[in-house]
Amino acid sequence: MKILLAGDSTVADCPTQEFPMSGWGAQLPPHTYRWGSVHNFAKGGASTESFRDEGLWADLLALAGPGDAALIQFGHNDQKKLHLAARTGYAANLRTMVGEVHGVGAAPVLCTSVERRHFLDAPSSDVLEESLEDYPEVVRELGPELGVPVIDLNAWTRRLYGRLGREGSRELFCHFAPGEHASWPAGLADDTHFAQQGAALVAAEVARQLAGMGYGVAGTKLLSATAGRG
Repeated sequence: MKILLAGDSTVADCPTQEFPMSGWGAQLPPHTYRWGSVHNFAKGGASTESFRDEGLWADLLALAGPGDAALIQFGHNDQKKLHLAARTGYAANLRTMVGEVHGVGAAPVLCTSVERRHFLDAPSSDVLEESLEDYPEVVRELGPELGVPVIDLNAWTRRLYGRLGREGSRELFCHFAPGEHASWPAGLADDTHFAQQGAALVAAEVARQLAGMGYGVAGTKLLSATAGRG
């Protein structure tokens, strides 16, 4: 089967000059290659609208077919556009995407956006800002409305950052002092884009949840056992 990814920079394969920056989609193949090939269409800066306008969505649909899964994670850049508000343009675009994936015989899976590492200054150093407003909640609502599974990466990453704390979670992201990285000679403090370690943790969780849905070796065994009881 094919695992087709639609999303923004937090999912995408990053340019080599930005190493170790990575979207979680780039770290998914080590977990799935035995049973599913990853095709990552995600692009930095993409929204539910630009992903279609640039032809990436059409390319994904052209490759998708029966037995494949299309994972869809947007929100970071939709949030920057008034007409792509969570409960209007964003939700409408996701409904259309889900319908079109069904239309080619593939299985859509909605993902809430991974959280940004934005800790509040007060009252506690380990309290996270809800930086994505109601975008994750809209995805959680769309899942049962449309009858499709949801991988709640927003809730999962919030728990992860909270468990690691302000300092521990810093290692999951791209932070460089001046002179430490050729692409950012003045330094970088990026709490949106993962380093390899952070992306790998998210990818492992995506793979775990896909297995729970019946994909992969363990999922195949589970589905076979269920069919045998019929």
